[in-house]
Amino acid sequence: MAGTGKAHLRRDEEVLIKIEDMVVEFRAAGKKTVKAVSGISLDVKEGETLGLVGESGCGKSTVARALIQLPPPNSGSVVVNGVELTDLSEKEVRSHRTGLQIIFQDPISSLNPRRQVADIVAEPLKVWGPHDEREQAEIVDRMLYAVGLDPEVARDKRPHEFSGGQCQRISIARSLILGPKVLICDEPVSALDVSVQAQILNLLRDLKVEYGLTLVFIAHDLAVVKNVSDRVAVMYLGKLCEVAEPDDLYANAAHPYTSLLLDSIPEPDPTLSIDLSMDQVPEIPSSIDPPSGCRFRTRCPEASERCTNEEPQMREISVGHHVACHHPLIPVTG
Repeated sequence: MAGTGKAHLRRDEEVLIKIEDMVVEFRAAGKKTVKAVSGISLDVKEGETLGLVGESGCGKSTVARALIQLPPPNSGSVVVNGVELTDLSEKEVRSHRTGLQIIFQDPISSLNPRRQVADIVAEPLKVWGPHDEREQAEIVDRMLYAVGLDPEVARDKRPHEFSGGQCQRISIARSLILGPKVLICDEPVSALDVSVQAQILNLLRDLKVEYGLTLVFIAHDLAVVKNVSDRVAVMYLGKLCEVAEPDDLYANAAHPYTSLLLDSIPEPDPTLSIDLSMDQVPEIPSSIDPPSGCRFRTRCPEASERCTNEEPQMREISVGHHVACHHPLIPVTG
């Protein structure tokens, strides 16, 4: 896995978001550099939900933040609705960012604890308008109701008076208040109880239809992603390894890393025996000094000398199913 290439990208006229060769790096302690994202290319059609999955530290959230230019990538192209965001001034980016909103992983810490809910949700309106306070209040009440909160009850309270699921609803209301076209969901349910996760996922599905949203849904739980996504992209250590429709990906995982992620999904059956074959696993490489060639090779049972010397390129192995691997688990039919 962990390859480059653009074979999975679709025609420009079909996509709302197009990322090409995105590179994001950070300075670590001393003179070392963290290679968080290394040449990612992705696209999302209007009205589509792209699921971006991978284990913690693979660069999923970094891609999301770089997409909205917080911070901008070190290099690469980010085109949203035909506009190249990396070429814009800071003022122009702020204006275009109203159409790109993000829901953060921790709903409670993303809300100002000293402000009332009505002020939190209305804050984008105070910047971008409308500036009439009565009109703002009407919009806030309408949006709170849309996310399943009673405006009369929620308006004057503060975040600490709500549960985690309710705080996430408040965050969603704030993100939709300006009528964005794109909503980036950065692990929006990972901090919530399972029953509450289902409520938030159903809410996002309904809001997507009601407001005509395009979603980028980031998670490490493949079971969650399968239920919400139209297309799934799998990341590992700053690189893409596989892109496919969810049913195809789950039934015919072509990359060893994707297969590993799928095998890690718990099965709610107490009669099943525990698989101890993965009890001893190699240490995960560092993004400061990633392996040469294929970045997954140090953990891959299929790795060969070619994987050490040559980085795999994204290629189509069946219709709509792309993988960056020298030794895919299923035969190439395309």
